[in-house]
Amino acid sequence: ASTRLTAPSARCRQTARALGLDARPEPGLRDLDAGRWRGLTLEEVAAAEPEAVATWLADPEAAPHGGESVRALADRTGGWLDSLAGGDGRVLAVVEPAVVRALVVHALGLPPHAFWRLDVPPLSLTGLSGRAGRWNLRCGRPLGPAGAP
Repeated sequence: ASTRLTAPSARCRQTARALGLDARPEPGLRDLDAGRWRGLTLEEVAAAEPEAVATWLADPEAAPHGGESVRALADRTGGWLDSLAGGDGRVLAVVEPAVVRALVVHALGLPPHAFWRLDVPPLSLTGLSGRAGRWNLRCGRPLGPAGAP
């Protein structure tokens, strides 16, 4: 049996429903908190605050927007991933691209600055198999019927 989860955002919940998944919201899988930049495009923020954006993109510890740093996101989502140790099944989660990147950074032990180097295509499946401390990655697969891997 598999556990089906979704990030609490409206778009993740709607995507899960569109895929035919009965998914339970998981607060630990919420998107990066962009603080006062929430709702703005990167282009809009870069035009208004170029130095702050440059700092944010270069330093995983930085949160010039007053929200969550990339490192904090990776730590939070990584803690959730590590909590699955000893689980007895598969977990399917519909999450934001930033959460996928953060989970991959954590699972593979990548340096946090690698976060910005990972592209996550919309409506794709990224798979982590294994267990805490030893994850294998399979990324970018298109979704099958009803979100089946």
